[in-house]
Amino acid sequence: MRNLIIAFFSATLLLTSCKTEKKETSKEVEKEVTVEKKKSEYASFGEKISSEGASTSEEALKKYQDLKVGDTVTIKFASKINEVCSKKGCWMKLPLSQEEEIMVRFKDYGFFMPSDSQGKDVIVEGKAFVKITPVDELRHYAEDAGKSKEEIEKITEPKQEMAFLAHGVLLK
Repeated sequence: MRNLIIAFFSATLLLTSCKTEKKETSKEVEKEVTVEKKKSEYASFGEKISSEGASTSEEALKKYQDLKVGDTVTIKFASKINEVCSKKGCWMKLPLSQEEEIMVRFKDYGFFMPSDSQGKDVIVEGKAFVKITPVDELRHYAEDAGKSKEEIEKITEPKQEMAFLAHGVLLK
């Protein structure tokens, strides 16, 4: 009788534990802020910003010319995306002139751009600065951009470049 009671409770425990077992799903949490369509047909990423008061990329370039390594200035300007990270949209390159472009990353890695947004118009707002980018970081960006192994190996020296940390982006 004792064995029968133990078997009954064991079977009940087994059936109950199977029923209440939580199934975990492996959803990747998107860091991308909900895309919101505005009347002006801009999708918003990151902090809410407006298109009003955005300067041109040429005006932004003039502000960069006064900066030294370590200086920052908050600006908002419009440009067109030259290149975007093909893996997850974690950076983009914007032209400031025919010869100059900047690398844009996103505040706290908190949002990404669609990886198919190359060639689209954007308005970015955030901190403009000049920095020295180390070789390993330059190689990483080249790899993200799909450059060949030979092109990546040619990167052997750090580069002083204009950079931008966006806290908000509007994508047309």
